[in-house]
Amino acid sequence: MKHLRSPKVFYGIYIGIIFAFFYLPIAVTMFFSFNSSKSLTHFTGFSLRWYVNLITDREIVDAVWVSISIAILATLISTILGTLTSIGISKCRRIIRELLMNINNVPMMNPDIVTAIGFMILFSSLQIPKGYYTMLLAHITFCTPYVITSVYPKIKTLDPNLADAAMDLGATPFQALYMVLLPMLKEGIFAGALLAFTMSFDDFLISYFVTGNGVSNISIIVYNMTKRTNPTINALSVIVILVIFLTMFVVRFVPYLINKKKKGRNHI
Repeated sequence: MKHLRSPKVFYGIYIGIIFAFFYLPIAVTMFFSFNSSKSLTHFTGFSLRWYVNLITDREIVDAVWVSISIAILATLISTILGTLTSIGISKCRRIIRELLMNINNVPMMNPDIVTAIGFMILFSSLQIPKGYYTMLLAHITFCTPYVITSVYPKIKTLDPNLADAAMDLGATPFQALYMVLLPMLKEGIFAGALLAFTMSFDDFLISYFVTGNGVSNISIIVYNMTKRTNPTINALSVIVILVIFLTMFVVRFVPYLINKKKKGRNHI
């Protein structure tokens, strides 16, 4: 019995250390976001002054709006493009499918600095003023491959004749897409949308190279804050953590609750 228990104890301690390594810095950041002083290492008392400063700082409020709006728009557009592209790729011949999927993997395997410099040179050569819209275009571009990677494996598990069967029964191509294919792909679509939102909301390097004067997202503001002692960075980091956590919660548990409610109604 002791021989069986010791590995379990070891694995438990190991997992505890790993989780502490991952989440202890986040816990420290959240703790010092309520510090009453400017110290980033010494806690002097509980206060919400940095959250108040966060709300009243116009530059930070604008950066939050830019991050959220671009993340939502990039997620919506890249999810639509990625889903439709995945369906289109699934209809191609095998050799073309493999070629297109390999091409799709290139942006994800590229270092961010290479992608960022490429976007910067592209926008400069086309004489496109860098700002909000160039950041949005860049985010859509690098988020779409992640959506394709999430949706395409789900499409491969479906019967390729489902859409044809629906159209044989009188459905239009749009109805076959909306009423047959998309409901079966919803798990992959949700996963791709969550990944796209997280990648967009958290991006710094590409955003830094494609933005212009007066347009900054949260990551750029945080980077600028690191150049000087500003405890508002802790409060801002907590807000970012909460947004990502709530997004994961909604995407993970809301569909589960909806399906559970439907099963309850069917049972009645």
